[in-house]
Amino acid sequence: MARRAPRHAEAERNDQALLEAAKKVLAVDGAHASVAVIAARAGVGIASLYRRYRSKDELFQRLCALSLDQWIQAAERGLRHDDPWEGLTHYISACVEFSGGSLGPLAGTIAVTDEMAAKFTRSDELMRDLVARAHTAGALRSDATATDISLLIEQLGKSPLIEQLDQQGRTDLIDAARNARKRTIAIALDGLRSGHPRLPGTAPTPALLAERWEHAPTDSTRSSGPS
Repeated sequence: MARRAPRHAEAERNDQALLEAAKKVLAVDGAHASVAVIAARAGVGIASLYRRYRSKDELFQRLCALSLDQWIQAAERGLRHDDPWEGLTHYISACVEFSGGSLGPLAGTIAVTDEMAAKFTRSDELMRDLVARAHTAGALRSDATATDISLLIEQLGKSPLIEQLDQQGRTDLIDAARNARKRTIAIALDGLRSGHPRLPGTAPTPALLAERWEHAPTDSTRSSGPS
């Protein structure tokens, strides 16, 4: 058992490095992101990755599960806030910070595992609790739904400016870009407060997000190895 512990810790570190690398690569390349590029960016040997994951789909399924863990933890921390509005804004800001919506491009391209489904459900329940608390407190605009907030997180989680500067190696501008993103997030959060004119159109239903994860296997997704 003692010999397995360091290996387990290393595997966890590799998974976290892969998660962060995948988010950055997926943001640029979408579902066509190369596993080799992700591994290189994470500093993980491609041979080690092959031993751990049997296919590209399996890697992405694991990354989705790890990302959902972050959503769940952010929601749990938000619910511990005494102030419902502060709890909700903490959740949104945290999810945007770790680019909670960056795995969206994978929707419909991989099968949803039982683990993913269970975590989707738990994450959704917690987020709805956050929204309900903020509505009850009168802090959140009455016409804003949990689905609205999920879509907002997905949009704010994308940061083309930061990604572009990162690719250019312009580390001298990264802090300024991050500060600009924080301002954008604050502007968006203010729009969620009660007292604003009603939102246009009809409220999006949860099915809008859930149904895009329906997966129809194709020849390309049956590949036995990462690409």
